[in-house]
Order: sequence, then structure tokens, then C-alpha cells
Amino acid sequence: MKIGLELVTAFTGALGYALLFRVGKDKLLKVSFGGLLAWACYLLCGLITNGEVTKYFAASIVITIYAEIMARKHKTPATVFLVPATIPLIPGGFLYRTMSYALAGEWSSFFSTGLLSILLAVAISGGILTTMAGMKIGRRAIPGRS
Repeated sequence: MKIGLELVTAFTGALGYALLFRVGKDKLLKVSFGGLLAWACYLLCGLITNGEVTKYFAASIVITIYAEIMARKHKTPATVFLVPATIPLIPGGFLYRTMSYALAGEWSSFFSTGLLSILLAVAISGGILTTMAGMKIGRRAIPGRS
């Protein structure tokens, strides 16, 4: 039951940002599905590894591939699909705990949680950049494509 609620929340969060960015009605559900897909991948990776950074990296790769495919299909920039889908992955809880530790003066917890927050942000951006670069190289390798 908890997993279902997490997936619905991820879908709703992505939907909210899609509405905020005024994504067209024809793409709204597909964009929101990206958020659900991101969190589902994160949860599935949790069955394989306990490493937060690895789970975030893998989820960002999957949603970037999804965004690139949907962008080609709908002749729309990939960011339309990618930005709202990334929203469920933002490590807000870790950032909150980092600031909470700072305010409480618990400096060792602050630094360890802060470092993890930075690593998660790097994992997300690294997954996106690696995938986009790989897809661009792949398209150039196919004759007749640019």
C-alpha cells in the first residue's frame, strides 16, 4: 500500500509542475507519467542496492531516456518531459534534515547529510548528462542521422 501511495504522489507532484509550466493538455498525462516512472525506477533499484546515489543515478537515466523518446514522438523539447519527471527525485528530505542539523548545531550530522544531498544532486545531473550525451553520440553514429 505504501508503494502505491508513493507512486501516486510522484505522479501528482510531476502533474503539479507540469501544470505550473503550462504543459499542453495533450502531453500532460505523459509528462506526469515520467514522475511516476522516475520514482518506480528508484524503488526498483532499492531491491538491488541500498546506495541512495546509485538509485538516484539509475532513475535519472531512465527518465532521461523516456524524455528523449517522448520528445521525438511529440516533436517537443526533451525538457518539457524531463523537468517535471525529475521533481520526485529532488532530495528535499535530505536538504531539510541538513538545515535542521545546522540549526541544532549538530555539525557532524550536518556535514554528512549535506554531503549526501550534494552527491544526490550530482547523481541526478550526472545521469541526465551522461544519457543525453550518449544518445547524441548514438544518433551521430547512425548514418543519415544528425
